[in-house]
Amino acid sequence: MDSPDYHDYYTWQSDVPDFGRAAQEKLRNSTALISRVGGLGGPLALSLAAAGVGRIILAHAGPLRPDDLNRQILITHAGLGEPRHTQAAKTLQRFNPNLEIESIGENISEQNVAALVARTDIVFSCAPLFEERLLMNREAVAQGKFFVDGAMHCLEGHVLAVRPGQSTCLACLVEAPPEYWKRRFPVIGAVSALVAQIAALEGIKLLTDFAPAATDQLIHIDTRTLRLRKLPVRRHPSCPHCATLNR
Repeated sequence: MDSPDYHDYYTWQSDVPDFGRAAQEKLRNSTALISRVGGLGGPLALSLAAAGVGRIILAHAGPLRPDDLNRQILITHAGLGEPRHTQAAKTLQRFNPNLEIESIGENISEQNVAALVARTDIVFSCAPLFEERLLMNREAVAQGKFFVDGAMHCLEGHVLAVRPGQSTCLACLVEAPPEYWKRRFPVIGAVSALVAQIAALEGIKLLTDFAPAATDQLIHIDTRTLRLRKLPVRRHPSCPHCATLNR
């Protein structure tokens, strides 16, 4: 149950030009799906909880391993060997008692993606595998849900914000999982957290319209040189996911 002074938590945020109480109410009434809650999804989930998103669904399978701890900030050494999704949910709940949180010990798959997306307003793709990312993109576009894809590798990262039927989707850029992509890749936690914050902000823009989201642009971050670029992208005329939707 929300405390009586809910908006007192967000007075500084509400002072942002064009944000205000109306945008805050939109966040309060929104549900976000995040898969997964590792180095990218964890910081993203924490920022959404801090911003006042009312409900978050986490999807992440598997127990915590020692090599997760350089980047998975919602989880501690005390949880080694325990399910990551439950630990992440407990951390978020302690941080924001008003947050409604649900955690699922599964990764996104063909069997669960449609039902999970149907319960949300926005989908955040933070999975390391293209198979999961493309599944989330497909369902978000098909169901008319906002979609934000965030990814990183070594010292680079990117974010793509999608308005279904109006802007470029992930499948316009990547038709199928690349054969060269490997599950394990170099990660510095600060890089994945930086990408997460950009993805969170783009998601908040999509949900509230307080500022334009960077749709039809691939935000590329090179942390080696501290260079950020917005690369124009276009919808593919034969995209299997969005080609038949309104343009």
